Amino acid sequence: MGYLFLAIALLMGATKGYCGKRMGSYACDARSAVLLNLLRMALCVAFGFAMVLLLGEPLRPSPALLGIALLSGASTAVFVVAWLMAVRKSAYMLLDVFLMLGTLLPMLLGRMLFGEMIAWHQWLGYAVLLLAVMLLCAYNNAVKVRLNAPALLLLIVSGLANGVADFSQKLFVRALPEASAAVFNLCTYVFAALALLLILLFLPRGEKSPPAAGARCRYAYIAVMAAALILNSYFKTLAASHLSSAQLYPLNQGAGLILSSLMAHFLFRERLTKKAVCGIALAFTGLMIMNML
Repeated sequence: MGYLFLAIALLMGATKGYCGKRMGSYACDARSAVLLNLLRMALCVAFGFAMVLLLGEPLRPSPALLGIALLSGASTAVFVVAWLMAVRKSAYMLLDVFLMLGTLLPMLLGRMLFGEMIAWHQWLGYAVLLLAVMLLCAYNNAVKVRLNAPALLLLIVSGLANGVADFSQKLFVRALPEASAAVFNLCTYVFAALALLLILLFLPRGEKSPPAAGARCRYAYIAVMAAALILNSYFKTLAASHLSSAQLYPLNQGAGLILSSLMAHFLFRERLTKKAVCGIALAFTGLMIMNML
């Protein structure tokens, strides 16, 4: 069941990524990125509340659930802003590279806190994934200018924040195995929206704002992203109940990396070089080693 839940989460993640790439041009500066994501988080709260009602879950979160959801929501808020700003500064594929590197955080914390063993073939598979990362970084430099310091910082923040959000899911299913995943995700996005609102208060008002042209498309992308995001989080949380951190998070990001590579080529016209093809093949090999031996 864990792999089925993850497959659904990956499909939702690919949908979210496509809309995010299309919406990236509307984030002219940090303030507009926060505003757009604040709207997205508000929609996630609405969709999450509808999901709780649909599933008939009691909306009585415990203090422990609220504490974990606070960690999840704050890291999600940082991630979505950094992600949307970074997607405008680098090749679409490179974002997934740093997100994959960020999976080390939940893997190591899962080993230290929950005793989740990391087998030798999983380390080997991860090393193959890292080699794929290096090849895909070289690919990025072939199709875009080299990254400057602000863009690199955004990518690092994206990877770390996503790693913390992933760990919070594992912490939730291990600490509160009987609690509702739907309620947890609803609380996560409530805190994410509040964190974005807090961030917005400290951002200066700039002269730039999202262009008026294409406003309907912008809001349509936000709505689809919100629906895909809440479903991605929900099913990945369910998958965390069945799969270890060493299985779930590298597989999620590695498969996402392959999907993003193909999306970048077929939908966003980013040229696939021999290095990119080798990187995709190595990423697939790494995933097979980690999950099939």
